[in-house]
Amino acid sequence: MIDEILVRPARPQDFAAMKAVLRDTFESTWRPQITENAARRYIETDIGGSFIERCGVAMLVAEVDGRIAGLVHGMDDFIDALHVRSGFQRRGVGRCLLSRAERVMAGRGFRKARLETDTFNQQARGFYAALGYIETAQYPDEQWQSGLTTVLMEKALGAEE
Repeated sequence: MIDEILVRPARPQDFAAMKAVLRDTFESTWRPQITENAARRYIETDIGGSFIERCGVAMLVAEVDGRIAGLVHGMDDFIDALHVRSGFQRRGVGRCLLSRAERVMAGRGFRKARLETDTFNQQARGFYAALGYIETAQYPDEQWQSGLTTVLMEKALGAEE
């Protein structure tokens, strides 16, 4: 656990660091699991960078010692991105980001939070399960076109969220 994790709204001046977080998690988590064609498509079309440019100001970032350690983005009751730079994983950053996103959702009147991961990502599945998420469905992951299986997970949001 890190002593001081500041979770705050992202600012345009954070975008370069946020893109670096996405590059890091792409290389460490996704690239080993997807086809070379899917990896090339992700890199050549700058999917991560475009996502930050399009949605970055709607994200929350975790800052540790002045560095962007992770980010989260939600839409309505769905967490569509939670990324923690590999050097900051297992230190409480993801937990802080997810907790804050859940509080925002609950404050907007949503009764549950939903998110997706893939069956191969045992670390993420364990992390979400430890925080109260339950696997509710599995279906083909069309995004990567690599034969992966997506797992939908849900968590009830109570008054204490």
